[in-house]
Amino acid sequence: MKIAVCIKQVPDTNEVKLDPVTNTLIREGVPSIINHDDKSGIEAALELRDQVGGTVTVVCMGPPQADVALREALAMGCDEAVLVSAREFGGSDTWATASIISAALKNIGYDVVITGRQAIDGDTAQVGPQIAETLGIPQVSYVEELKSAGDSLEVKRQYEDRYHIIEIKPPCLLTALSELAEPRYMSVGGIIDAYETEIKTLGYDDLKADLVPEFIGLKGSPTNVVKSFTKQAKGAGEVLKDASPDEAVEAIMKKMKEKHLI
Repeated sequence: MKIAVCIKQVPDTNEVKLDPVTNTLIREGVPSIINHDDKSGIEAALELRDQVGGTVTVVCMGPPQADVALREALAMGCDEAVLVSAREFGGSDTWATASIISAALKNIGYDVVITGRQAIDGDTAQVGPQIAETLGIPQVSYVEELKSAGDSLEVKRQYEDRYHIIEIKPPCLLTALSELAEPRYMSVGGIIDAYETEIKTLGYDDLKADLVPEFIGLKGSPTNVVKSFTKQAKGAGEVLKDASPDEAVEAIMKKMKEKHLI
């Protein structure tokens, strides 16, 4: 089985800075990590490979420095790594990103595609499903458990108040929750091997046969961001010192009535 895992390198910080002109994240000088849900997807792919055999190829779209995330995935046990990178791809929204990654997956080949549910920087949960739609393959999102079932996969899809057990046949796409698998640590030998392994790079010329040039990159993205802003810090609030339980309840009820919550 050929398993492809799509990952994203994201900023490892709560102090997100935005470019006021382009409304995009400023990533320079900010430490980066593999997105949490994506890392669980890597582990799930490795466990599935151990069950049924095959290979795990990790795919990341980003600037050249994203190879650090790919080498971490290799050190965890992935077999191959592919960096999708070109100036033409910069600033792509979710739709354009999905189109580009889909073109890369067609180039690589796959039976099962695993993505994270959503990225901590964009938080849209759109790219995985959009990839499936672009490729024309079935998908299951919010996957909490995964196991082989003969020539199919059995997955547990999480809902807010229930879950579904779904059987799906490859080729297919799954979006992973962080609960899907606990990521393993990199091994010492794995780290050494990862930095000796060649990372394949796919650029615009490699993928242009499956792309519409007018619909990639910042200018070709149909999503228009009117305004972006960082989360504002909340005030300290009112601290009730030396208040009895009854006095505290009375004060809280008063505040809730003032704000028309009750």
